[in-house]
Amino acid sequence: MTAYDYMTQALDLARPWLGRTSPNPPVGAVLVDASGRDVWTGVHRRAGAPHAEVEALDRAGVAARGATLYVTLEPCNHTGLTGPCTEAILAAGVAHVVFGAPDPNPNVAGGGADYLRARGVRVTQTAETEAEELIRFFAHHARTGRPWLRAKLAMSLDGRIATRSGESKWITGPEARAHARRFRAEVDAILVGVGTVLADNPALTAHAHEPLRIILDSTCRTPPAAAVARGGTLIATTVRAAEADRRRLEEAGCEVLVLPDVRPCVDTSAGDAAPTRVDVAALLDELGRRGTLSVLVEGGPRVHGAFFDAGLVTEVHAYVAPLVIGGAGAPCAVSGAGAHSLGDAHALTHLQTEQVGADLFIRGFTNRAPCFQES
Repeated sequence: MTAYDYMTQALDLARPWLGRTSPNPPVGAVLVDASGRDVWTGVHRRAGAPHAEVEALDRAGVAARGATLYVTLEPCNHTGLTGPCTEAILAAGVAHVVFGAPDPNPNVAGGGADYLRARGVRVTQTAETEAEELIRFFAHHARTGRPWLRAKLAMSLDGRIATRSGESKWITGPEARAHARRFRAEVDAILVGVGTVLADNPALTAHAHEPLRIILDSTCRTPPAAAVARGGTLIATTVRAAEADRRRLEEAGCEVLVLPDVRPCVDTSAGDAAPTRVDVAALLDELGRRGTLSVLVEGGPRVHGAFFDAGLVTEVHAYVAPLVIGGAGAPCAVSGAGAHSLGDAHALTHLQTEQVGADLFIRGFTNRAPCFQES
């Protein structure tokens, strides 16, 4: 097997842990002994647990001496909840370290690799693009101070999310809906607008863990009896919300966060004019300060429009049903001001497509994602 093959194995080990190790990144490791016959593996399972390198080294024991370690992220050279992996590598006598993504923390970039090289360990790199993609939530937060923002869209072939009468259940099929719920387990937070709460009363749950639930609600219209209004829910609002309404939501167990408000960019010709709304950039800044690495935005159209207009969307998951709804009165998936020209549109790169039941799933990164901008 080549170095790339072993790194691919390490990446495959780490991918199922995306979102489960937050605020740490998912990491996989493969340790190959000096003869090339025996292999040990490790993964990082949760914050505070041993790092992937240490788990693999512990499994190998004395056989790690002279071995080659393949790890998806540059070994850390600082003490956090656990000790530095560089010291564990040196103590085990590893001869060669192959890493994928460099440490994105601007304060320690190059630290682990340089530290090991200075002490006689051979250090090389492979599969950087694939490894960068694996840690994109962590890397984006380290570089920008904000969480990675994934927009999830479910729509007809002509981009509608409901008929002109408001019927929306269901445009996409059950396979697509189950497929979309799976991705909730990857993120730290799920966000919708109060319109979605009033229309659908979602619980915003995930199977693998309990994400932070966020409601954009500039005047605190969320009913205290809503399925989402309980402990672990953040209501992002503005000073326009009445004190009594804020208090009722707090009594229901929600955290009410008052943020600056801004005048939205809207297409007034479509009847989309609105008063001031929550400043979504200020919300992401606050979430970043709290250590939130990733947010899944599930709508509705004005919420999606606010994040796209602000240039904050970094990833798109779109489910497209093979039907045409039509009609000027049928709501579209993304409203707001939109692009003035095609050059301003949010082009997607690193595309992946998959048929899910009768629907088409499209995933890509936007040209606003710093980690994946085209050179």
